Amino acid sequence: MISQLKYNPINPLPESGNITVQSPSNIALVKYWGKKPIQIPTNPSISFTLSKCHTKTTISFEKSDIFSFEFKIEGKENIAFIPKIDSFFKRIKDYCPYLSKYKINIDTKNTFPHSSGIASSASGFSAIALAIVELEQEITGFSENDKYLKASFLSRLGSGSASRSLYGPAAIWGLHEKVPNSNNEFAIEHSDLHQDFKSYQDTILLIDKGTKKVSSTAGHDLMNNHPFSKQRFFQAYENLESMIEILKNGDLEKFISLSESEALTLHAMMMTSNPYFLLMKEGTLSAIEKVWSFRKESDIPLSFTLDAGANLHLLYPKAYKQKVLDFIEGELIVYCEKEHYICDEVGSGAKILKANYA
Repeated sequence: MISQLKYNPINPLPESGNITVQSPSNIALVKYWGKKPIQIPTNPSISFTLSKCHTKTTISFEKSDIFSFEFKIEGKENIAFIPKIDSFFKRIKDYCPYLSKYKINIDTKNTFPHSSGIASSASGFSAIALAIVELEQEITGFSENDKYLKASFLSRLGSGSASRSLYGPAAIWGLHEKVPNSNNEFAIEHSDLHQDFKSYQDTILLIDKGTKKVSSTAGHDLMNNHPFSKQRFFQAYENLESMIEILKNGDLEKFISLSESEALTLHAMMMTSNPYFLLMKEGTLSAIEKVWSFRKESDIPLSFTLDAGANLHLLYPKAYKQKVLDFIEGELIVYCEKEHYICDEVGSGAKILKANYA
């Protein structure tokens, strides 16, 4: 951990308070797949930060002799997530020793369905981390830059991709020798985007809202002995450099080619691991075929990407929004569970909504 992010109190701990944070999900353009202990990526990644798909989290805290926490989703206790939250607090305790003095209540809600192919762990852990570091800023006088940097560092210990959700319109996580300040332990903001990409659209087709049969954590672990892992890590390293240049110069043709290749390569790694698995559904493949045909016939620069799931992220410039939505309603909605899809666009990162101390 870099020295300026170490805990260095200059003010007394607040007796109690509450902090509300809104943090977005993100969609990786160059994927990371595979990690080392603890939460270190085996290759760098770059993502678009989303806007409407976000998590809103309120953390209430009060002084206590013993640390404890409660976790609720929309006011209701959710036991399923307790082990993940508990593991997160254990990982960050040495970096945030002041937490041992509090009893904490966490109440969170998403604007999108859980397990919908939108990274709820990314938005969720980044929201919790930013709230925690907002409290730390009250105690230490952190600068705004250092606050977000430490929040990204902590987020990574809950979910790797969460480190990228702090920043917008794009973020880079993972060490790359040609990317200044890049780091495996936290993400950095990437704002050198062509005008077209600053308002880029992401419409998510909810093809399967069910829980994935294989968790992302298990999938990452399978890269340790994957026969093609070295080639994949090298490919991603090169693709990151290429994507940075594409986002800068606005080359949509190259963006389409590289982002789709990255999505399909991610799933190819899943299909060739041991044991192998398949997260795409029949509707995913059918929708991809339709997208390719539509792009060829209309000359509209519509492309797709996928996370580790079945749901398709359709990416396109804002100028084509209505034509793409008409295409979705006419030909793709049949593949969406209950005809559901989400319209989103590139956003600006996490933010503090309110902070009260007593």
